Amino acid sequence: MFTTLLIANRGEIACRVAATAHRMGLRTVAVYSDADANARHVAACDTAVHIGGSEPRASYLRGDAILEAARRTGAQAIHPGYGFLSENEAFAQACADAGIVFVGPPNSAIAAMGSKSAAKTLMEKAGVPLVPGYHGDNQDPGFLQQQADAMGYPVLIKASAGGGGKGMRIVENSAAFAEALASCKREAASSFGDDKVLIERYLQKPRHIEIQVFADTHGNCVYLFERDCSVQRRHQKVIEEAPAPGMTEERRRAMGEAAVAAARAVNYVGAGTVEFIAEPDGRFYFMEMNTRLQVEHPVTEMITGHDLVEWQLRIAAGEPLPLRQEDLAITGHAIEARIYAENPEKGFLPSIGTLDTLVFPPHAAFQNGDIRVDGGVGAGDTITPFYDPMIAKLIVRGADREQARARMVQALGEIRSVGVQTNIAFLRRLMLDPAFAQADLDTGLIERQHDSLFPPADEAPDSVMALAIAALLASRGLVHSSSRQNKAHVDPWAQADGWRVTGRYRQVFGLLDQDALREVQIERDGPDWRYSGQAASSFEWDASAAAPGRYDVRIRLDGADASGTVVVSREMVHVFCDGGVYKLQIHDAVAHAEDDAGGHDGGLTAPMPGKIISISVKAGDTVRGGDTLLVMEAMKMEHTITAPSDGTVEEVFFQVGDQVTDGAELISIGE
Repeated sequence: MFTTLLIANRGEIACRVAATAHRMGLRTVAVYSDADANARHVAACDTAVHIGGSEPRASYLRGDAILEAARRTGAQAIHPGYGFLSENEAFAQACADAGIVFVGPPNSAIAAMGSKSAAKTLMEKAGVPLVPGYHGDNQDPGFLQQQADAMGYPVLIKASAGGGGKGMRIVENSAAFAEALASCKREAASSFGDDKVLIERYLQKPRHIEIQVFADTHGNCVYLFERDCSVQRRHQKVIEEAPAPGMTEERRRAMGEAAVAAARAVNYVGAGTVEFIAEPDGRFYFMEMNTRLQVEHPVTEMITGHDLVEWQLRIAAGEPLPLRQEDLAITGHAIEARIYAENPEKGFLPSIGTLDTLVFPPHAAFQNGDIRVDGGVGAGDTITPFYDPMIAKLIVRGADREQARARMVQALGEIRSVGVQTNIAFLRRLMLDPAFAQADLDTGLIERQHDSLFPPADEAPDSVMALAIAALLASRGLVHSSSRQNKAHVDPWAQADGWRVTGRYRQVFGLLDQDALREVQIERDGPDWRYSGQAASSFEWDASAAAPGRYDVRIRLDGADASGTVVVSREMVHVFCDGGVYKLQIHDAVAHAEDDAGGHDGGLTAPMPGKIISISVKAGDTVRGGDTLLVMEAMKMEHTITAPSDGTVEEVFFQVGDQVTDGAELISIGE
């Protein structure tokens, strides 16, 4: 076994690998970019080396810089994590040439499986069923459109060297093909350095089921069962679970044996995942093989009890697989939810900013437990535009699927996150959705259940308003409604408990709830308090500061109790209760009046920081609502800005290649 391991990645996967390496007694080396100088993965390792600028191409994609860091620190092995260089055959070969162990398959296996089109040709020769499509080398746009027209729409365009949902487009008709192909090729070139694509018929109501395989250098290969990754948004997995609901032993064995055959066909070594797409009748087709550890590997660890990173490291050191196929078994059910800094209500656009608050329920970190959290950021850290906006993975297990689902619902409801938009509330609605609860799964579930997953926001009830006001009072020193419990000083003039010479105290609180002003009057008459909002009630509260600006609060309105956590951050008040969160804004009458006096001048603003990669219009052009105006790239994904209505382009404020900030005006459109 090697003694020093360099982890050529960042974020939660770098922290995850470091946790196992430390448990095994290995010395760990982190690498970091300018943006990650103070990142969690740097602190998680024994030493760290700076490798370049914030853009991935200037740092985490620089194989030469990473190899130099390994030489400088005496690392005998490199773990690539996932993404970045994890499936780069040239880097794997460079490691071998330098005498450094690459914790992954040989470069020949990466080459064979790294190209989706080449892999499908290989699988076709091996007799593995494939989805109808074109996987050849002819990349002429006209030829590709002919292929798509011949197989029938809808079709799926996929980056041949891609993964993670990047460089993928569903095309519904022939007229939309050319633009989708151009966008897909740009995104593929940006993310993978290769714009080659393949085209397949897009299956209706398919499930995404993948098989975890492991092979060693002694000729052994096993499968560690399946994961169902059908619940996706923008072709990226959101929820993963194991085992797959409804999987029969016969089909599990057939898929497992097919996956092992695929691995053996390329003399595979290490951890790999063979992905299949399954139709409702049980037929399955090979999609691709990911020649690395998957983001969702913890659900497999939960149901098997084995540390897959440890298996990777031991196999890379030349050890045989620790178990045979007949020794492996499934226990219980596990579900993973990916928590992202993104806004589901705005098409899952990434959210950039600082995590002011991030609190999870009691959990195990990077190891199995009923509740497990694998995270790479914490309170005070910044989500930047340079990398994937994942905050953490929340993984739960239960004796069966229903217990695991119930545990996930509860755990999601106990997370306290403030500072950036997240998908936490959306994930909880997804867990509660009848289709998910009944395991009616397919890759279109989110779109199919759109109305129930994106309901109109509820008005905050009086109990929520009262919790917010109790926290605001606590921030001023009034932590209890009982004056006897507020005694910090004997002198009544010094107490912050609403005491007045007359025995009366009154204040009106203005809070914006979804931009609607809600005014609540709080009144004290001697020892008694009253709340007047949607209704008048007696009011009692008790609050304790869990952290600066964060309060655990219990209130009573006319004998009805409610409790929750309230985070007061600048002008925002976040009330977490009953598994959800209400966002209220402290009303500033002067600022509000200034906002009302302003007007919208027809400008379109950037929904996030990013780079302009294409512009389709110029000043003077006439556009129709829905026309593409420009395309931005942020976090390795493309985002198309379209015209909100018919009009004339008055001015374009940026050029291709420009970096823009969140909220920057991009284009002005007049009537």
